[in-house]
Amino acid sequence: MKRLAYKHSMCYNNAYMQIYATLYALFYFCMRYIKKEVHFMEKERACAITGHRPSRFKFKYSEDYSLCKKIKATMLEVLRKLHDEKEIRCFYVGGALGVDMWAAEQILRLKEQPGYEDIELVVVLPFVGHDAKWDQRSKSRMEFILQHCSRKEVIGNEDCRESYIKRNCYMVDQANYLVAVYDDERNLRSGTMQCVRYARKNHVPVVLIHPDTAIITW
Repeated sequence: MKRLAYKHSMCYNNAYMQIYATLYALFYFCMRYIKKEVHFMEKERACAITGHRPSRFKFKYSEDYSLCKKIKATMLEVLRKLHDEKEIRCFYVGGALGVDMWAAEQILRLKEQPGYEDIELVVVLPFVGHDAKWDQRSKSRMEFILQHCSRKEVIGNEDCRESYIKRNCYMVDQANYLVAVYDDERNLRSGTMQCVRYARKNHVPVVLIHPDTAIITW
C-alpha cells in the first residue's frame, strides 16, 4: 500500500510539474509579447525609410526620367498619408545616394507646407566620411540636408559593412513603420533587403514602393 501511495504521489508530482512548466512557458511568452507591444506603442511616432542606390534603377543617376519623378511623388504621397492618418511625426533616413537622399528632400519640402511644420527629419549616418567618394554635387545636396534636418546621428566608427547594418537596424528600432523602395519578389541581396527583413522580424509594418512601377503595397 505504501508503494502504491508513493507511486501515486510521484505521478501527481510529475503531472503538477509538467503543468507548472507549461504555465510558466506560456507566461514567459506572453510577457515577452506584451513587452514588445508596449515598446512599440511607447516609441515616438516615427517612420524609417530605406531603398536602393541609383545604380539599381533603370534610369541610374538621371533623375529627370519620368519613373524617378514618379517614385519621388509616390514617396511624398506615402509620407503625407503616414503623417495625416498614422500620426507619424519623425522620419529617419540613412544618408545614402538614391532613395535616402530623395526621401530627405521630399520630407524637407513637406515640412514647409502648412500643417506639416511639426515634422522632424533625422539623418542617420553609418560613419563619419561616408560620402568621401561622392561627386561634389551629391555632397552639396547632402550638406544642405544635414544643415536643415532636425538632427544628425552617426552610428559606426569605421568604413565597414557592419556600420551600415547597425545603421539600418538602429533606424528600424526607432520606427513604427518602414517605407521601402524595394522589389519584394526579386530579393536582391542588399542593405535594403536586410532592412526589410529586420523590420518584418521585429513586427514593424513595411510599406513597399516598387522600384520599377512606383506601385504602393501597404
